[in-house]
Amino acid sequence: MRTRTTRRTGAPLTGAAAAHQYAFDWGGEGLIAGVDEAGRGPLAGPVVAAAVILDDQDPIEGVTDSKALSAARRERLYDAIRARALCVGVGVASVEEIDRLNILQATLLAMQRAVAGLRLRPSLVLVDGNRLPVLDVRAEAVVRGDATVAAIAAASILAKVTRDRLMDEAHAAYPAYGFDRHRGYGTAQHVQALRTHGPTPWHRRSFAPVAAAQRAPAREAA
Repeated sequence: MRTRTTRRTGAPLTGAAAAHQYAFDWGGEGLIAGVDEAGRGPLAGPVVAAAVILDDQDPIEGVTDSKALSAARRERLYDAIRARALCVGVGVASVEEIDRLNILQATLLAMQRAVAGLRLRPSLVLVDGNRLPVLDVRAEAVVRGDATVAAIAAASILAKVTRDRLMDEAHAAYPAYGFDRHRGYGTAQHVQALRTHGPTPWHRRSFAPVAAAQRAPAREAA
């Protein structure tokens, strides 16, 4: 089905108000899924997307953009969303897929997988940002959607917590890199570890700093 790519930057809406406003814009009522991703920018780890259909009759207090929340608060909201949303779906695109497809296409693939994982079929999918995956349902890209639409904000929390837990696994396997702190982002500590130890299987070799570390003729002393 053809998807809609209208850019939207209206006043913040939350909970049922957001869902009903968008349903009205599309000319009807129905289930609305919010979609967001985590992990486009890091040098290591997968990209994770989540899709969430919230229950208008059971609003979850405190749901907002995951970037505005502490790690502890995200964890609590993650549990609440899992328990009280009508349904959720999570999609992951691996490091290998990122390197093969590029990060944009891998992100869209993760979003497709997240929507496919919903046990209920939405009438409309609202995706954070300005790019849309190919879906078989109506979809709209919502600029700053993680700050204006509750379902997208909920998806941002699920995606972030899921990815952070995966990066904890990376840290357990490769503690010298500090994945538990920077989550794969290109911090000074991470870049130094790359120069010292070289890339791990968790690293995205299509990203320039990782490729440079892989080409280095010799490692610095640990």
